[in-house]
Amino acid sequence: MKDPRQNFNLRGHEQAERVFGEALSSGRLHHAWLIAGPAGIGKATLAFHLARVLLGAETPDSPAARRVTAGTHGDLLEIARAVDEKRGRLRSEITAADVRPVQAFMRHTATEGGWRVVIVDGAEFLNRFAANALLKILEEPPPRSIIFLTTSSPGALLPTIRSRCRPLVLSPLSDAEMRFVLPDVRDDVLARAHGSPGRAMFLAQDKDGAIASFVTEILRGKRLDADMMALVDRVARETEGFALLCDLLGEGLAERARSDVGHGDLSHAALAAQQRSDLETLRRQTEGFNLDKAQAIRQAVELAAHA
Repeated sequence: MKDPRQNFNLRGHEQAERVFGEALSSGRLHHAWLIAGPAGIGKATLAFHLARVLLGAETPDSPAARRVTAGTHGDLLEIARAVDEKRGRLRSEITAADVRPVQAFMRHTATEGGWRVVIVDGAEFLNRFAANALLKILEEPPPRSIIFLTTSSPGALLPTIRSRCRPLVLSPLSDAEMRFVLPDVRDDVLARAHGSPGRAMFLAQDKDGAIASFVTEILRGKRLDADMMALVDRVARETEGFALLCDLLGEGLAERARSDVGHGDLSHAALAAQQRSDLETLRRQTEGFNLDKAQAIRQAVELAAHA
């Protein structure tokens, strides 16, 4: 999949486009929009699409579109988690220093005489100071300025930020839309992606299905043995192997909890929910502190074992 800044192939979010288009046509365009939906569903792609609408950059080979794609358009500013150069991964939060350029950007006259657009991608990662800095901007927006916030966790945002934004809630893509966007991805991967192209690409990293098979065996109660340790070491070495294994284990535990609730077994449902929560804590700690992933995988397997 393309970077959202470069992706002109928006699919599956026609209703959100229609709502925004009607507001723009009416001349009563709200100054802040909260684009919410599951991870990987296309929230940032939609934000850049709407930004191009405002900036007259919808035609891919137009000068304005090329500037948006290159990140050099003077009237478009993107705020997101920065890369931690020491660890080679995204930082855990968006800081006040990351948000600070928005204030200066909003004060300047639009370089091309139109709208000024800010995209805050992953607004749930705003720390307290960054959120308060952004809130001040939302409370007193300059004319002809728009802020798009994307989030997979609207509840993690300050209520005062949510209340100042008009929501655009995105739905999962249909099977046909998923196949159009990802024509080369296996059917079993698309089925597990729940209408999210980004999740499908993440799952597709398990190219031979070995991690998914491993997780299935663990969820069925199989304990680690000598034959499985080679896979544990392999997964630990892969860039996204540990994250993928935790994701699949977490999904399996969530399904276990739903099944237990359906059968009226609330105690086991609560246990599965707690196991999933503990797994997420293990993942955050392992990735945040760069701990031994092979050891963490063994802990994850123990966490997911049947009671």
